[in-house]
Amino acid sequence: MKGDKKIIDALNDILTGELTAINIYYLHYKMQENWGYEKLAEHSRAESMHEMKHANQLIERILFLEGAPNMARYEEIPVGKNCQEQLKSEYAYEKKHVEKLKKHIRLCLDKNDFVTKELLDGILKDSEESCDWLETQFSRIQDIGIQNYLTEHMKTEE
Repeated sequence: MKGDKKIIDALNDILTGELTAINIYYLHYKMQENWGYEKLAEHSRAESMHEMKHANQLIERILFLEGAPNMARYEEIPVGKNCQEQLKSEYAYEKKHVEKLKKHIRLCLDKNDFVTKELLDGILKDSEESCDWLETQFSRIQDIGIQNYLTEHMKTEE
């Protein structure tokens, strides 16, 4: 089915964000794992895999609309030097992604593309949940301090 060029461009814009997020979360996963923060690393790994599912959905939709998925475009990948910086950069990235999603959802409404809107609504819901999880981590850090927070996320000996 031939899709609207602006919708395909919007989907590719969101795809760029998802591909970038895969790499952000995966890099943070490997760094956190290396530092011994097993629980935090596992969350970052799961986020990376979740972003991959979003990318897959976007690619399928772009192809269905007879567009070409742009798999070569990435945004800058922020690298936090410690876990707290990583959480902050993830939050900033997710907040920016939420705003892009809202903009493109409005475009879908204007173009009467309700299937693409539904897809983006699902990704928006997940991105907002990621923001909420990160806000909770910031509250925990404020309440118990960064050292206690990191201790909670360390590798547990079995």
